[in-house]
Amino acid sequence: MKDIHIVGVRVVDVRFPTSLGSIGSDAVNKDPDYSAAYCVLETDSALEGHGLTFTLGRGNEIVVEAVEYLARKAIGLTLSSITQDLCAFSRLLTEDSQLRWLGPEKGVIHVAAGAVVNAVWDLYAKSENKPVWRLLAEMSPEQICSAIDFRYIDDAITREEVMEILSRGEAGMPERLKRLESQGYPAYTTSAGWFGFSDEKVRRLCREGLAEGWTHFKLKVGGEPADDLRRALLMREEIGWENKLMVDANQKWGVHEAIARTNMLGEARPYWMEEPTNPDDVLGHARIRREVRPIRIATGEHCHNRIMFKQLMQAQAIDVCQIDSCRVAGVNENLAILLMAAKFGVVVCPHAGGVGLCEYVQHLSFFDYLRVSCSMEDRVIEFVDHLHEHFLDPVHMVRGHYQLPRRPGYSIEMKPESLVEFDFERGSAWRKQG
Repeated sequence: MKDIHIVGVRVVDVRFPTSLGSIGSDAVNKDPDYSAAYCVLETDSALEGHGLTFTLGRGNEIVVEAVEYLARKAIGLTLSSITQDLCAFSRLLTEDSQLRWLGPEKGVIHVAAGAVVNAVWDLYAKSENKPVWRLLAEMSPEQICSAIDFRYIDDAITREEVMEILSRGEAGMPERLKRLESQGYPAYTTSAGWFGFSDEKVRRLCREGLAEGWTHFKLKVGGEPADDLRRALLMREEIGWENKLMVDANQKWGVHEAIARTNMLGEARPYWMEEPTNPDDVLGHARIRREVRPIRIATGEHCHNRIMFKQLMQAQAIDVCQIDSCRVAGVNENLAILLMAAKFGVVVCPHAGGVGLCEYVQHLSFFDYLRVSCSMEDRVIEFVDHLHEHFLDPVHMVRGHYQLPRRPGYSIEMKPESLVEFDFERGSAWRKQG
């Protein structure tokens, strides 16, 4: 078969005016417009690689420029040369000796790298005629290891340990795949609990969610203490005590306040407290976790890279690891994080929502179940019921469970008409906004 050459790149500044309905609102981000720096790798074949990285609106143009700059490094390469050493390709994007001054491996450059790396995986999976979850699940331990950058994390997990985890995960995979095909993967909904929603809307959405089969609900907190507790008890009243309630402060508090506020919310029996403080404060999370038990501590959607996840796990600072598909540098780095979580016994419950994040991260959780953790116990994927209609292969939910995607690729390709309509520079959706 003729090798595929990457010959060009297109990047689109895609934004949706979600702030008009308080969609995505929380205690810190009160007016988000869900947005994406959307990358298309053009080839000399009929296939294209699609990837994106998620933002909340303003500043998306900066990420677009970074994606354009990094994606040019892929032009002229063959797909086989990239897939033979996926770690080397990731380093090509993240190890520029001068760009490292802007990181290293964090910030705009790193999330831009995530869009490009994910576009490569989309192209790779399409070339193999498989969805990404299946491509990963059927890889040999050696192939998966070759995609992981062990630098800076080999004091926490070694290549030999990864090989052992992956080899062990091959046993029983057919049976686990049958379970996924018949039952799907459990999810939780954030759509009922946005910060800007009225009490009446929260009640209505909880009732609708229960009718649709949801058993896990998340509420945004971080307002006035009495309001937070009242809203948590309101949601608890609607969903009952047999279902799970999670709360999310979106980094609102310092350590002392996070401890006090989390313990206060204990009356509502939250399953976890998410992002109680600054995402960089590893030792702060460890102290909070010690002082709010039995409430679990969850974080990760704003964790810069695999090194910070390593430290959170080494410091016993989190109960729940919340990977994000494009906050770190794409599939490669998330493989490292999933494997560290397996070694440290930390459950992975991914962050999703946004634009395309549900479409993306389902693949990683399916792979985790099939080859890494081999468990769905205490594990759920976030789900937000917004913007899926803009994708060619949108997530499919049944009774609160993600269903396996079958289409080749990473499920992230947007409809051409949506890219045109919501292009922030020229799209009709933004001309209507004035």
